[in-house]
Amino acid sequence: MRGVLAVALLVGAAGCSAVPAEPVAQSVPGPQAGAGQVEWGPCTDIKRPDGEPPARQDSSVRCGKLTVPLDYDKPDGEKIDLALIKMPATGQRLGSMVFNFGGPGASGVDTLDQAGKALAPLRTRYDLVSFDPRGVERSSGVRCGNGAEMDRFTALDTLPPDDRTHREGEQMNKQFAALCQKNSGKILPYVGTVNAARDMDRIRAAVGDPKLNYVGMSYGTQLGAVYATLFPKNVGRMVLDAPLDPTITFEQRTVAQTRGFQHAYDSFLQACVKDGSCAVGKDVPTANTNVENLMNELTAKPLKVRDRELTQGLASTGVAAALYSELTWPFLEQALGEALQGHGEALLYLADTYTGRSTDGSYSTQMTSFPAITCVDTAERPSETDLRRTEQQALQISPLFGSEGSGGLCRVWPVKGSDQARHVNATGSAPIVVIGGKGDPATPYEWAPKLTAQLKTATLVTYEGEGHGAYLSGSKCVRGLVDSYLINGKVPQKGATCPAA
Repeated sequence: MRGVLAVALLVGAAGCSAVPAEPVAQSVPGPQAGAGQVEWGPCTDIKRPDGEPPARQDSSVRCGKLTVPLDYDKPDGEKIDLALIKMPATGQRLGSMVFNFGGPGASGVDTLDQAGKALAPLRTRYDLVSFDPRGVERSSGVRCGNGAEMDRFTALDTLPPDDRTHREGEQMNKQFAALCQKNSGKILPYVGTVNAARDMDRIRAAVGDPKLNYVGMSYGTQLGAVYATLFPKNVGRMVLDAPLDPTITFEQRTVAQTRGFQHAYDSFLQACVKDGSCAVGKDVPTANTNVENLMNELTAKPLKVRDRELTQGLASTGVAAALYSELTWPFLEQALGEALQGHGEALLYLADTYTGRSTDGSYSTQMTSFPAITCVDTAERPSETDLRRTEQQALQISPLFGSEGSGGLCRVWPVKGSDQARHVNATGSAPIVVIGGKGDPATPYEWAPKLTAQLKTATLVTYEGEGHGAYLSGSKCVRGLVDSYLINGKVPQKGATCPAA
């Protein structure tokens, strides 16, 4: 789950029980009657996070397109194409496993290609399938300006929280929203999660599966929950990792995420100074003060990085981006240490990986699809008073990550929103597994039991470790529970927990 502007707001064994649901078919026929067709072919435009093509491309991986209605209320009207990717099963095939890796706005086509090796155990039994949801990248991706305009948007400072910063932020939000309407106005009303869930049922039918087997991560948990609400009888084996509580307000989301990122930041600093060689400072108070001073200095005078500048807004984005996983903490230490010495390249690189900026100055749709989907998924439009109250609460929790959140952009968004995607209830579905991480900065653990209760048919697994998402965290316990469920149909016991990896 992503934030806007500065991100901050934008294993013990456990028992299992058998799934009472129908078994997945051992062989799957072609597309069901009435389903759309996917013409699979070679993948020709896969991109890494830096926008470059991969060094190697697995020749067995296939890409294709599926045509779906732009407006499901007019199924025979205008159509759009969804971009899909498939990694064929390497063993005895059970069917397809569909993935959404989050965002909203992440490209499933690019991400599945990158994650294929980590998902090899599942690929022994399933075709691994993902897609760019409507409004994302190759699927009528939302565009809101050229590279230079996006540079100005992503570089905007969020500190200090004074009238000038607020005026600049509001002006930039209005300019950004107007560009989105100008460049992508046709798709904007139709990019919501409800329509994306309907698209997933078209994908399920097109690949020939009677049930949707699905792994959703971060925002993908809301997409999966909405799918299970709309099509409970079509749910196969579903895992929702790093769950979002769809009922929360912008204010609640911003405060919870600010607390989550501050917790992860505190954990990073404690780990950094543990052996006495931390490049950020000799102890936690010193390191924290050094970073605060760096941010204040960047507000007054950004660091030159070749033909660009590292602003406070970009530096905060870079720090937050590296807190998503413990694996990137060493690089964050290096980046902050270098920035304290006047070199901003590494911190700017972290920010670029988050915002989807390529080395040639172009952008993916990560930062544009996010608000487009987020704002159409809620009828909430915060007032100026709401935004300032939210900001004050967030800043009390974290001077580094506190902000008004993404409500400021939705306040001026050119398309009305709907609350349909905020209400989920999967009564009648097969068992769903929800995984919440105690140290997750982006989707705080408190949201996991809430989504579990709302679904009615879900079982919660608790991961005690750090990082955003548990399944790909390196936890053998989480991996074992999830793979046992997806491959063998064994649902984790109620109250199952896994220690930190």
